[in-house]
Amino acid sequence: MTPTSGTILKQTLLGTLSTDKGTADMSDSTASPAETQSRARYLLDGRRVTPTDLLSAGLLAEGEHLTFVRPRMGETHEATVTSRGWIRLADGEEFRSPSKAAMVAVGYGTFDGWEAWQVDDGRFLTQLRQELLDRAAEEADPPEPEEQQQTSLSPSERHARLKKARESAAAGSPFALSVHELLGWWGATGRGLVNEQIEAELANHSLITSPEFDKVPLTATVHLVKAAEEDAENIPLAGLPSAVTVPAGTSEEQESRETGLTVGTLPSALGGVISVKPTATFEEVITLMVLHDFSQLPVLAGPHNLRGSVSWKSIARARHADPGARLSQAIVDARDVRYDHDLIDVLPTLAEHDFVLVRDQRNAIAGIVTAADVAQAYGDLAGHFLLIGEMDRRLRQVIAGAFTLPEVTKLCDPKGERITSFGDMSIGDYKRVLEHPELWQQLGWPLDRKVFIERLEEIRRIRNNVMHFNSSDPLPKGDVDKIRNLNKLLREYGE
Repeated sequence: MTPTSGTILKQTLLGTLSTDKGTADMSDSTASPAETQSRARYLLDGRRVTPTDLLSAGLLAEGEHLTFVRPRMGETHEATVTSRGWIRLADGEEFRSPSKAAMVAVGYGTFDGWEAWQVDDGRFLTQLRQELLDRAAEEADPPEPEEQQQTSLSPSERHARLKKARESAAAGSPFALSVHELLGWWGATGRGLVNEQIEAELANHSLITSPEFDKVPLTATVHLVKAAEEDAENIPLAGLPSAVTVPAGTSEEQESRETGLTVGTLPSALGGVISVKPTATFEEVITLMVLHDFSQLPVLAGPHNLRGSVSWKSIARARHADPGARLSQAIVDARDVRYDHDLIDVLPTLAEHDFVLVRDQRNAIAGIVTAADVAQAYGDLAGHFLLIGEMDRRLRQVIAGAFTLPEVTKLCDPKGERITSFGDMSIGDYKRVLEHPELWQQLGWPLDRKVFIERLEEIRRIRNNVMHFNSSDPLPKGDVDKIRNLNKLLREYGE
């Protein structure tokens, strides 16, 4: 007997399914629609599927035989599934991660284990995972009416879109979209806490982005590409002719990554670069530098072959030493970094050389970052903190000027455990005070309390995201304008 999809989803989460795929207990299959939908969302909404899920769902069985065949290498590796859903190699080692099991079995390299291990009927683990996710999608919440839909896709809609993206990637035509559009699938406008959810759902479909979506500007185009299945260790990232496949590594074992500024998040880093060849003339170089108001130009013998750079200083020195000098005598050392390099680590190089050239995911020179670019990026971040600081200070002044501390603590800290002065108040406390009808009336502002509080709640979320460093992205102009306008209102009515 084959269990129903609703039963499988329920037993996947509760772990009650028999390990014998043909003898699943069908007695408890009367879950309410709400329970079933909740279980479906659990599998679809930001959680990495594991082999243990397949075991619990009856798609794998304890003791099931697995093989990893590498025909080009003439190798076949064998393993079995343990009672807890781990993969046991022939030497007895056990691994929760299919990718780690594949790597250890081979002895080197990186592999997408979901694409490597297969059961005796020929299906790969990735196909079993897809079956489980498809079942979950059938049980998930139906789409809301169009007029009620939020900006994000529902889990089942996102699953369908990612499934289609995987099919396109496998066919050699990966989806291309901006980082901003990708974030929109999850209803996000900036990166940060949502990154882990995005990475998990992409991993469930053996997808990653190329380049990495959290290492480039929001306007950059990324491709949803399928992880390379075999011999990824022999394909250097820099040598890929296109963004169709890149090594997957052991993504399901990766720890949460810190979200910080990388070189690639600066607009100029991957925005293209004007360069000259080593055979160029001084006249060509000088013309380009004058027309573009550049201080230097990279010298490239090809998109991947950086020879150095020329600058006004190096030209002057070369011609001073030899009036008949060629351009080759003016070429000086130039530093280059990958787009995913932490920006803070590049600061010493920028201080010494004023600029660095940036390599993209294919190792081609794709842009240039100057000290001025970095100063602007950090200046924008500092500006956001200053705006938020002004807002916090003015809200505190308004409340301290209109109410007594006992009035505030009675509402925000009745046990007296947290607030001993107005300086101890949070923006949530400001909101509690100002949304109170009697206190708002006591304030005497000729403004609508409900509209004001709605805006304050919006800004509270923006403020928390910034102050807790949940995102390295600059605030959208709309969010900056909201804070500026609130500060303007507080200056007008709060003084």
